[in-house]
Amino acid sequence: MARRIAAGAAYGGGGIGLLGAATVGVVLAEVQLAKRSVGNNGEHAAPPVADGRYGGAFADRPDCAEPLRFAMLGDSTAAGQGVHRARQTPAALLASGLAAVAERPVELRNVAQPGAQSDDLDRQVTLILSDPSWVPDVCVVMIGANDVTHRMPATRSVRCLAAAVRRLRTVGAEVVVGTCPDLGTVENVYQPLRWMARRVSRQLAAAQTIGVVEQGGRTVSLGDLLGPEFAANPRELFGPDNYHPSAEGYATAAMAVLPTLCAALGLWPEEERPDVSRHEGFLPVARAAAQAASEGGTEVAAAMPTGPRGPWALLKRRRRRRIHAPDPSPLPN
Repeated sequence: MARRIAAGAAYGGGGIGLLGAATVGVVLAEVQLAKRSVGNNGEHAAPPVADGRYGGAFADRPDCAEPLRFAMLGDSTAAGQGVHRARQTPAALLASGLAAVAERPVELRNVAQPGAQSDDLDRQVTLILSDPSWVPDVCVVMIGANDVTHRMPATRSVRCLAAAVRRLRTVGAEVVVGTCPDLGTVENVYQPLRWMARRVSRQLAAAQTIGVVEQGGRTVSLGDLLGPEFAANPRELFGPDNYHPSAEGYATAAMAVLPTLCAALGLWPEEERPDVSRHEGFLPVARAAAQAASEGGTEVAAAMPTGPRGPWALLKRRRRRRIHAPDPSPLPN
């Protein structure tokens, strides 16, 4: 199904659904009801602004290079909805972690918009590229949940995401996409709709991976990584509105994305060759995408351009490490 969705996105199809319009409509109604029931406690303040320079401790080094330019795009998860301090947002966590690994400052610009769907990425990319003196070295995109809850056709969703990745890659930026989260973890979505929401989310995540990898980007699956942990510890990993992640939840997601973010820039201390002991390897991109969608924290990147079963990808399970950044708050530019 993910392969069909991605093919429809690439070649102009628009009628391929996920579980069918009726089922998605039921899931949508249930999720929207859950959002209304858990989100009415006044916790809808704008996410904190985390833009700025991270890794200031490295700026005074005589061998310090120019700051790495890091852009964050996507929806409320990318924006950090649900936390109150800039340093708790995923963008700030990633920027400070990237600075610690690279041992050089990182300049962050976050244009993510709460409520955004994939068709807003064109506007966000335009914002990022509007300043010719500031071209990002690497971008992270987190998107997909609102596409499901607002019934955006999956082919359109993947087409918009792939177009955004293509534009960013054209200017030389590395791109990492955190794929659609698992909507089955929302507390007030009950069985059997929880199962349906999980399946819809995974199908979109797999299709996103195919579209992104074919444009030269990398993906990290977040859904199944966060799903069991959120289900087991909802009071800790969901924020006050019981819908968006808490500070701990965002830290869990950032820890999964950071190794791939650093690897995209050649900074992560692991070989790019697959580790057989960790069940890594080269797979047809559709198979790699499906496997990643069912196992959180899994990275998929382009490998051999083609083979007897189409393009191939490298599936990696990178070791996550906690990064103790010296200055988790942004410095004024």
